[in-house]
Amino acid sequence: MGIEIASGVCLGVGLILWFWGTPVLLTRRSILFKLHHLSVADTLGSLAFMVGLLLRRPREWPLLLLAVFSLAMWNTVLGYVLAYCAHPLEQEHG
Repeated sequence: MGIEIASGVCLGVGLILWFWGTPVLLTRRSILFKLHHLSVADTLGSLAFMVGLLLRRPREWPLLLLAVFSLAMWNTVLGYVLAYCAHPLEQEHG
């Protein structure tokens, strides 16, 4: 019973983090700040989801570990690529 509660908490935290990163997109901050805030919230939310799923299905740990590793690598590389591509736009538009 305790594992199901912990799993539910992780899934709930993941859902909250997913939605927490979205309202920043509507602010007047720089595009790099928006991308950073959204990608951090999305990554942490997804990792919380993976932990919640791992608690519910402990026998699937190799697959979930692969998903966590892929998620961390993908979001890190994507964040650098987007920041690199957006950087000249920031200089041109102030």
